[in-house]
Amino acid sequence: MADEWQRCMDHGVEVTQQAGKLIREALERDVAVMQKSSPVDLVTETDQRVEQLIITSIREKYPTHSFIGEESVAAGASSVLTDAPTWIIDPVDGTTNFVHRFPFVSVSVGFTVNKEIEFGIVYSCIEDKMYTARRGKGAFCNGVPIKVSGQQDTTQSLVLTETGFKKDPEHFKTMMGNMEAVLSIPVHGIRSPGSAAVNMCMVASGAADAYYHMGIHCWDMAGGAAILTEAGGVIMDTSGGPFDLMSRRLIVASSRNIADRVAMAITEFPCGRDDAES
Repeated sequence: MADEWQRCMDHGVEVTQQAGKLIREALERDVAVMQKSSPVDLVTETDQRVEQLIITSIREKYPTHSFIGEESVAAGASSVLTDAPTWIIDPVDGTTNFVHRFPFVSVSVGFTVNKEIEFGIVYSCIEDKMYTARRGKGAFCNGVPIKVSGQQDTTQSLVLTETGFKKDPEHFKTMMGNMEAVLSIPVHGIRSPGSAAVNMCMVASGAADAYYHMGIHCWDMAGGAAILTEAGGVIMDTSGGPFDLMSRRLIVASSRNIADRVAMAITEFPCGRDDAES
């Protein structure tokens, strides 16, 4: 099956490049914005067009494959992961960045077989950086091998996370408290680029040393998880346990030492699961 999955990955890279071109073209026009569940939960016409482009192209070539896409799920499709070959797609990861033309916007594609991530593709389309990884084959940016920084000392690390509106005031307090706790380790600093997939690729390429997040989704994580792992990084649950793609939370780091130290510092809040029955 190895050759088959490589062909799938090659097609995924091709359609992801097409999607990135569509996004760049859209940035030259007025951006039409709609609101989903809150004032900061945005969707644009481009999100929907890009997802349709990707799924249509892949479905024509691989009609038996399954899909989990951010906009499809928002429209009522299932997000339960099965053993079937499954494409997990975030058409515009960093929609708020896209709306504001903040330059970290990516297309993220992960591919699973038997619930295991086989490959990941993340295209940071404004930067024109194509990150790819295949299980057991290494991680690359624009065809050049990448690896994590290897930093072991949390006090010498740069940490990424994301902040935003929280409906529950206790969750907001926890989010802000976690940032204070991490800064007080101390670390060199915290950054929030605004795209989960890009954040994971930054750790994978050594530009940052850790990233933690609660409340994201499988489509935010699937592509980047493959790239981070193949670049030699550590990925785990915010509790310190094994990473669960459907759990909506993660820590990634350049080393186990840093991942464990961040896990010790932060407090979790409930965020549900992607595969929870509605």
